Amino acid sequence: MMKGETMEQLRTQLDEINMDLLRLLSRRADIVQRIGRVKQAQGVQRFDPLREKEMLDRIVSANPGPFDDSTIRHLFKQIFQASLQLQEEEKMHLLVSRKRRAEDTVVEVKGVRIGDGHPIVVAGPCSVETREQMETVGQGLRAQGIVVMRGGAYKPRTSPYDFQGLGREGLVMLRETADKYGMVAVSEIVNPADIEMATQYVDIIQIGARNMQNFELLKAAGSVRTPVLLKRGLSATIEELLFAAEYIMSRGNDQIILCERGIRTYEKATRNTLDISAVPILKQESHLPVFVDISHSTGRKDIMIPVAKAALAAGADGIMVEVHPEPSVALSDAKQQINLEQFGQLMDALREARYLPPVAERVATR
Repeated sequence: MMKGETMEQLRTQLDEINMDLLRLLSRRADIVQRIGRVKQAQGVQRFDPLREKEMLDRIVSANPGPFDDSTIRHLFKQIFQASLQLQEEEKMHLLVSRKRRAEDTVVEVKGVRIGDGHPIVVAGPCSVETREQMETVGQGLRAQGIVVMRGGAYKPRTSPYDFQGLGREGLVMLRETADKYGMVAVSEIVNPADIEMATQYVDIIQIGARNMQNFELLKAAGSVRTPVLLKRGLSATIEELLFAAEYIMSRGNDQIILCERGIRTYEKATRNTLDISAVPILKQESHLPVFVDISHSTGRKDIMIPVAKAALAAGADGIMVEVHPEPSVALSDAKQQINLEQFGQLMDALREARYLPPVAERVATR
């Protein structure tokens, strides 16, 4: 203590140094974040142990005291650790993240608004089979006020001997039916080369569970402006689903709908295990609409009504359900598809529970 200095004066100096340190730490943090963005763009790992060792050695070698070298090393390692954490946190500020966009994304296609607080039911056959089948389904769905129709034209199947879909012919049938009954068309595309072609026939491109991490397909879907319904993979985490959506959005297409369709677990009572907790988590972490596929997640007709109610109660923006005129003779997923009478019962149950408006009101607002 220098002669004439008071405790108050020393504390004032200490406060000023604290503020100087804070400003320098903030400046350092800004540079660290910028480095993190450069590394992300280059695909480089954020943590570089050699670089950290070089910095620590340089700092310790310039240590003037009174702190010993081990203390200096410890203090700066804490700063380095906090900086790395800052980079990791920024990495999670994805385009799909709620932290980047507070308001909900509303996907609008042909007057249908998805994610605006009014649940949507997407229904239709697992596979497009014949014009007669599509006509019967289209008529039945329209009578229930359905405005979004699904139908598979390309079917990635576990067995190579199962029905693989009609391809482009199936897309044509789906488009014709949707146009006739004033509905939006949704169908899965599996080949990146087919994305441009598909936009001629579908209003929403579906990327199925088995293709959630088909990165070339995601990039192709991001390069068009057609909305994308992205299903969660069979064993994918919520984080992996969000990163898959980021692939699409990073290419410029922000019209994305996430879909929970059940994940693979040890449980055999259902086809998959519906992760109902994923719905509120995705709504909290992302600004994108979230659907639940009640057919693939359960594979059971007898529990679809309570599962549909649970999905909507959890905050889902819509549900997907497979409907076929005669499920017993369906060319794919016969066990989980419901007939038009059962679909009517499902819709009645959801209306009675006030998850959906009356048929007349839905049709009138279309």
